[in-house]
Amino acid sequence: MLFVNNLSKEYNHFSFMNKKSASNRLSNLHDKTHNRSNQTSFNHREIEKVWQKKWEENKLYYASDASDKKKFYQLIEFPYPSGAGLHVGHVRSWTGMDAYSRKKRMEGYNVLYPIGWDAFGLPTENYAIKMGVHPSIITSKNIENFKRQIKSLGISFDWSREINTSDPMYYKWTQWIFLKLYEQGLAYQSETYVNWCPYCKTNLADEEVLANGTHERCGNLTEKRLQKQWLLRITKYAERLINDLEKVNFSPSIRDQQINWIGRKSGAEIVFQLKGKSDKIKVFTTRPDTIFGVTFMVVSPEYAEKYLVNLITEDNKNEVIEYISKSLQKTLIERDNIKKEKTGVFTGIYAINPASDIEVPIYVADYVLSDYGTGAVMGVPAHDERDFAFAKKHSIEIIEVVDGAKEKDSAFSGSGKLINSGDWNGIKVPENLSKIISDIEKQGWGKAEATYHLHDWVFSRQHYWGEPIPIIHCSDCGAVAVSEKDLPVELPYLEKYKPSGTGESPLADATEWLNVACPRCGKQARRETDTMPNWAGSNWYYIRYTDPSNNKEIAAKDKMKHWLPVDFYQGGVEHITLHLLYSRFIYKFLYDIGVVPTDEPYKKRRSHGIVLGPDGRKMSKSYGNVINPDEIVEKFGADTIRLYEMFIGPFENTVAWSYESLEGCSRFLGKLWRAFNTKVEEKTSNILSIKLNQTIKKVDTDVEELKYNTIVASLMELLNVWDDEESLSHDDAKKLCCLIAPFSPHLAEEVWVNVLGEKFSVHQAPWPKHDPKLVIEQTITIPIQVNGKLRSTIEVGREKADDKKTILELAKSDEKVKKWIERKEIKKEIYIEGKLVNFVVN
Repeated sequence: MLFVNNLSKEYNHFSFMNKKSASNRLSNLHDKTHNRSNQTSFNHREIEKVWQKKWEENKLYYASDASDKKKFYQLIEFPYPSGAGLHVGHVRSWTGMDAYSRKKRMEGYNVLYPIGWDAFGLPTENYAIKMGVHPSIITSKNIENFKRQIKSLGISFDWSREINTSDPMYYKWTQWIFLKLYEQGLAYQSETYVNWCPYCKTNLADEEVLANGTHERCGNLTEKRLQKQWLLRITKYAERLINDLEKVNFSPSIRDQQINWIGRKSGAEIVFQLKGKSDKIKVFTTRPDTIFGVTFMVVSPEYAEKYLVNLITEDNKNEVIEYISKSLQKTLIERDNIKKEKTGVFTGIYAINPASDIEVPIYVADYVLSDYGTGAVMGVPAHDERDFAFAKKHSIEIIEVVDGAKEKDSAFSGSGKLINSGDWNGIKVPENLSKIISDIEKQGWGKAEATYHLHDWVFSRQHYWGEPIPIIHCSDCGAVAVSEKDLPVELPYLEKYKPSGTGESPLADATEWLNVACPRCGKQARRETDTMPNWAGSNWYYIRYTDPSNNKEIAAKDKMKHWLPVDFYQGGVEHITLHLLYSRFIYKFLYDIGVVPTDEPYKKRRSHGIVLGPDGRKMSKSYGNVINPDEIVEKFGADTIRLYEMFIGPFENTVAWSYESLEGCSRFLGKLWRAFNTKVEEKTSNILSIKLNQTIKKVDTDVEELKYNTIVASLMELLNVWDDEESLSHDDAKKLCCLIAPFSPHLAEEVWVNVLGEKFSVHQAPWPKHDPKLVIEQTITIPIQVNGKLRSTIEVGREKADDKKTILELAKSDEKVKKWIERKEIKKEIYIEGKLVNFVVN
């Protein structure tokens, strides 16, 4: 082993350009270091830094656009560079995927494993406000710190493709995508109810509001506001976003969450004419077969405020307006509670049931949510529990239309035959819904329809730190797109960037930037002051990695064709209904307009679990349980924290940090280091050879399944056998070194060069193959029967399986078998080699 004070001098002569050139330039390296491989401890503080520097200097992990190797595009969710720096959750995700990437390189793949920064958005802005430092300065400092931390871990990212969503040359293409969406009618402005965060002073997409009504970023309760917003028609892609999940390899939980969030429901849209008015109300229902049982209608407070207020009779208007105001102050959790009292007020308006021609009163009720169907529902109290409770409270008629209810004091929602339904009487439902819907269409009452939980994506934000929306508003021409030649529309530097809470972003005060000529007519106009959400830049970043320096197009066609789609994407469970859904939508749109080569961006997607503090709680400064990886790297080394984060538990599970297990991984690496330095002999013992090959096979399989905890456990078992046997050949030591390289890359590299004397990087070495003959278990278990009934089993060496005489003697001498054959005549002895012994006795 080369002494530490000589490391830098010796490594200056090392080349990773290729195996041949490395061999020529370092022909004497093995001779110079082999005799000094007796150091008993691994000095991680110096050795790891030396190798990190050498890997970077020699661009060891840079992917080639022109390689004839098979490509493999490995992607992790690029980080938001927070002020807190890297946390151990990042380390877990990245080291797991780093091991996967390193193995793929050793298997001969041209691996693209890139990194960049999701730098725009509310978290950065809020942190900048808190610290009193401009977001651009905060972002730059945070990125610098993140890079230092990542490099200290030895992650094999391709730094030549580094991107930053807040760089104008990056968000030029984010704005370009928006313009393409606008051209196709998929980006539009509309007055709509939005989720408003009073703390962040901006609106939010539905996906950014948690089930308890709080903002997923800041944790504060949100409220509903009617506001003019930019939206993206993601609903136009809802069917494809569901159906095309069949084309990709997503874990079942990810697939199910996406399907459930999109929330497709099939049914019919039915039109109700308002009595004495030209206006109509459209309702969506999954049970159009119950239309003859409609005795009232209910609209959400949002629907009433937007569409009905001007139609409400004077006698009812004040009461309705007051009810709407109170309802909008409630959280969705409060309104959607199925056990709560069904409040509501009558509007004074009636609609005509198209099937029965009866007049049905229209109410406003907060239990109807604006995001269900059209925001208006038909009340069928005989067959819906909420409708039943509402009808009882307001003394509304209840008409039974499905025969089958045994009790009359509750709603019946089961199957049965239609009654009180005109020509439909006797039809079994719901199995004949298609026939019912067909008849509804023939009668002109409505049409077949599908609705979704997914709504068009609210895309504008009223804060500063984000991509400017490339639209100019002209009093004559309306909303006009900025010309592509004028992109990017750069975000101006503002000293005062705090959100105003007025519904406009701070950009409304940037007068010099704000006031421009209309691109169409030349008259005075104003730029759009809303900015894009932080998801805008992350929707397509994986595309930019394929050609990050291209200023003429989003990426060159040949490079996208070479790299896309992503082969394996790994990230957090919290982004399944946010980023993952959004990015699939944007990618499909880009495919439709001929930009990208495939219609799905990711072939495979898996998620990792989070790391809790040692106390089992989520890591938080307020709990005092945050683990800084810098401290771990300094004390134990990068390889230790890498190995521990893979060993801590199943990769997809939530796990709690444990210093005891961390120290165990450190001891394992120390023991492994000493074994490489003192236990490499001329020949491998038979037992160790078998164990080595079994471990190679297991690691090979488990990496593909992300079973890193069992991999580390199997390596520990192998080391224990090596420690007992004390005999591993030089060639087998090389196999083991390659085997540990993806998991402990620094130690493996040091062993490879300065213990085993190799003249190229271990990370360029081929992945080891197991010998099939040596992975077969060396002992076999043979069941022993007496008269066909199992009485015991015996274990024998596989090499003795063909020795019938010995097997029968062992079977007869087994204590559990003896009592069944003693003092009895054995009429027949049956032995099926290696599989069964059966004694037939009187």
